Amino acid sequence: MTSIPASLSHQRIPRSDGRAWQMEIYGTLGSTSDTCKARLDAGKGVDGLAILALSQTAGRGSRGRQWADPGGNLALSVMLVGQGTEVPVGLWPFIAGLAMHDAMADYLPANHALQLKWPNDLLLAGRKMAGILIEAGTCATGARWQVIGMGANLRHAPAIAGRELACLADATPDAPGASDVACAVLRHLDRWLGCYASYGFGAVRAAWLERGHPVGTAVNVTAGNRQFSGTFAGLADDGTLLLQTPHGLCHVVTGEVMVARTG
Repeated sequence: MTSIPASLSHQRIPRSDGRAWQMEIYGTLGSTSDTCKARLDAGKGVDGLAILALSQTAGRGSRGRQWADPGGNLALSVMLVGQGTEVPVGLWPFIAGLAMHDAMADYLPANHALQLKWPNDLLLAGRKMAGILIEAGTCATGARWQVIGMGANLRHAPAIAGRELACLADATPDAPGASDVACAVLRHLDRWLGCYASYGFGAVRAAWLERGHPVGTAVNVTAGNRQFSGTFAGLADDGTLLLQTPHGLCHVVTGEVMVARTG
């Protein structure tokens, strides 16, 4: 197993149920999610552990993409073990997405142009600034685990050919540091987990729709080798994307969505 360097510091972020997120802060890691998984493989999984790297050299995004991190951005993963995995994996993009959205909104003016994009991206003025990677498995002991990886461009948007990216500093001259944003994300994550526990996914779904691309937005969906075009028609009760096409209403379980730019 690859050795993990010593952490720079620890922070305890209280939760509403009396527990706390235990956040370890590192200078540089390959991948915060891989660090969590290495702990799990070694039998050292801790429910509620959060790993923050101030620089990440081998970050991963969805569909096997590299998540470029030039430093000064957010690279945060949360480990959930045993009872902490009671939220179904398929609902995490919405809960984590709301936490990410609301944490970023804390630092932006009231007329910010933040928007969630199904299933796991956050856009700023129509350009991607953050993403979420959900992984799950089972420990050698049989306990289930989930790792929620969250990356956001705070002070720098990497240049990637063919992609338009944004960073928080594009909209505010005083972009916060990664540790401050990580604490905000974890506080909002606790709030939305509490909402889900009290009111179910319906409340989470309604909140996501308030912050997501509006119903009627033109979108293109790539799912495997198939492509669909239509307009966003909302979310089904399980979070499935509803796409209105010329041939009728489609339910999209997984895929990559491209939102049409306007203006």
